[in-house]
Amino acid sequence: MEKLQIGKITLRWLNGGDTYMDGGAMFGVVPKPLWTRKYPVNEKNQIELRCDPMFLQVNGKNILIEAGIGNGKLTDKQKRNYGVSEESQIEADLEKLGLTAADIDIVLMTHLHFDHACGLTKPSNGGCVSTFPNAKIYTSQVEWDEMRHPNIRSRNTYWPENWEAIAEQVITFQNEITIEDNIRMIHTGGHSAGHSIIMIESEGEKLLHMADIMPTHAHQNPLWVLAYDDYPMDSIREKQKWIPEALQSGAWFSFYHDAYYRALKWNKDGEITATLERERPDQGKLLKNLHRKK
Repeated sequence: MEKLQIGKITLRWLNGGDTYMDGGAMFGVVPKPLWTRKYPVNEKNQIELRCDPMFLQVNGKNILIEAGIGNGKLTDKQKRNYGVSEESQIEADLEKLGLTAADIDIVLMTHLHFDHACGLTKPSNGGCVSTFPNAKIYTSQVEWDEMRHPNIRSRNTYWPENWEAIAEQVITFQNEITIEDNIRMIHTGGHSAGHSIIMIESEGEKLLHMADIMPTHAHQNPLWVLAYDDYPMDSIREKQKWIPEALQSGAWFSFYHDAYYRALKWNKDGEITATLERERPDQGKLLKNLHRKK
């Protein structure tokens, strides 16, 4: 369980499961010879994408950012189609911290696509119940509206079983909200109409979580946006706005989907200056070979 210190706040990454998605879709119009220099791809043209929430404690509150892929909810067909090789182990990880899902006070949802929101509920008696029954669940009003009333495209990722059981727990906001003094959620749009980013600040140190506007370290280039983005020009605009600001302040960038880095820092020239790597047996070899490519 990797951890990162931001001022007085300790961030920990929990095991939320994974997906293996088509690399071309994850990098949109970027040619494969370019994006494969930045991120490993398998023989099926799939890239590994984690679904790992961050856990932190602020003002005595237990907080999650994102909710993982869930456990026991996906059919075999869904697991195959989404390349799920591992389901969520969030509750087991919380137990290692001396906590249960009932101890979570706040869940911050940047958006509500299935790979972020499946973990909000869990199977029970033929239906679903809230995984975090005592939590306030924050998301933008735009995202919450689309979750409940998806269009012909978005209904493939906004599922009733991921929201019906938690409807009474949801708190929405319009443009921006500050939570427990140290955390800002900012509505950006882009990946989805209601997508938000999260800024954490403590004692002058900052961390920017851009969620699926920058799902991995390989998406740093403002023009490298996903084919899954509903509004790609909005994603580009928000990356052009927030990345330079974060670089200027020396902020960390954190990732929900990156299989290799939990967080990192870049300098103004785009060079990596500090990293928190995900613990995995092949990590060192993979990154060494990848960074060697020109």
